[in-house]
Amino acid sequence: MVLEGQLVRLEPLTRDHYDEMVKVALDPAIWQWTQRRLLVEKDVHEFIEIALTEQAAGTSIPWATRSKADGKLAGSTRFMDMVPAHRTLEIGGTWLNPAWHRSGINVEAKYLQLCHAFERMAARRVALKTHHANLKSQAAIRALGATHEGVFRNHLIHSDGSARHSHWFSIIAEEWPQAKAGLEARLGAFSFAADRVENKRQG
Repeated sequence: MVLEGQLVRLEPLTRDHYDEMVKVALDPAIWQWTQRRLLVEKDVHEFIEIALTEQAAGTSIPWATRSKADGKLAGSTRFMDMVPAHRTLEIGGTWLNPAWHRSGINVEAKYLQLCHAFERMAARRVALKTHHANLKSQAAIRALGATHEGVFRNHLIHSDGSARHSHWFSIIAEEWPQAKAGLEARLGAFSFAADRVENKRQG
C-alpha cells in the first residue's frame, strides 16, 4: 500500500526502484551504525531481494521513501518482524540519504507508518531499535513518543566486527493517541517552516 503525506510518499518497494536507489544509497555516511551496508551496486540488489523475500513470507512490508518536494527517491523503510497473532511489529530497516536529513521526511514517514499500524492494522505494539552508540537515533526515537524498554547486550555483530548492544523502544496502542498528537504538532512546525521558505521565494 502507498502511504502519502505532505512531505513524503512511501511506495511499495519493487525491483523497479533499483536504479534510483543506487543513486542515493551508496553514501558511506548512511551506514555508520547499521549491520548491513550498501556500498556497491550489488549491495543494493541484495537489499531489495531480501526485502521482497521477507515480504513474500509475510514478515515484512518494505517501502521506498520518496520526497514529494523534488520527486526523488530519498531512502527506504519497512515494517519488519511482523507477528499477526500478537499484532506486533517493528519499524526498521530505515535509512535516508543525508540530503534529506532535517527535512521532516523521516518524522512524517514514521507518523504515516504508525497511523497505519495502529489505526488500520490494529497493532498492539510497535517496536524500534538502534545501535548503543547512535545517540542521535535514540533521541529521535524518543521524540516520536516511544518508551525506552532496555538494552539487548551483544545483540548483533556490527559491520566492523564489534559488538552491538541494541537499545529497544516501543509505542503501545494505549500510548498512541498522545504520541500521535505530539507528532502532529511537530509536523505542523515543519509545514510552517516550509510555507515560510516558499513565501520568501515568491516575495
